[in-house]
Amino acid sequence: MKDIEVKGMISAHAIIAAAVLLATLLPVLLVQGFSVYGTHLLWLYSVCGAVASVNITIYWLLGVSPPSKKNTLSSKLNKAFLSCLYFVLSCLLFHAVVVLYGAPLLESALETFSFAVLLSTLTTLRCLCLLGPNVQAWIRVFSRDGAMSVWDTSLQITTACSVIGAWLGAFPIPLDWDRPWQVWPISCTLSATIGFLTGLVLAPVWIHWHRKQLTYKSK
Repeated sequence: MKDIEVKGMISAHAIIAAAVLLATLLPVLLVQGFSVYGTHLLWLYSVCGAVASVNITIYWLLGVSPPSKKNTLSSKLNKAFLSCLYFVLSCLLFHAVVVLYGAPLLESALETFSFAVLLSTLTTLRCLCLLGPNVQAWIRVFSRDGAMSVWDTSLQITTACSVIGAWLGAFPIPLDWDRPWQVWPISCTLSATIGFLTGLVLAPVWIHWHRKQLTYKSK
């Protein structure tokens, strides 16, 4: 494990976390009547846009993404097309899974799909940035002892925290507390985002704590 990789990961996570906070705070100053509850979809897509743009920019500048075998324009376009396709399919898959877990099928369909977009941004997009549109690499990373770098480990932790956070956020919805944040899917999106931020903090802490046990295989 190289210290420069760990420091790069910590810096990247700090910038991504700051982007989420700015995506929440800046619209308050720029958009009249903005609030996380009242204009929830606006907040959701603000966070999605911030996380997506910062992730793509950071990992491109750091050169973390796997290099293309063919460095031609056509191969780059093909990779970009596949990445977009995988992201859209991920949104549809998350939407279907959320509906199967009890979300309204037709009512609040836009809210449900927006929630799926947020989950895809917090999980699938990071896979695309770090591993590219390579399903085999995804399977490797999320299999037992499949991480080959601190970036793989951070991807495992942030993805797990985001999904678990989204799942935990569904528990307060059916309770009769009559709170504004219980409206679908506010609690789930907030919990998923909090889980994602927790993962950004937890990943470097966990890696530092287990640094002596982590022996990454060479790629």
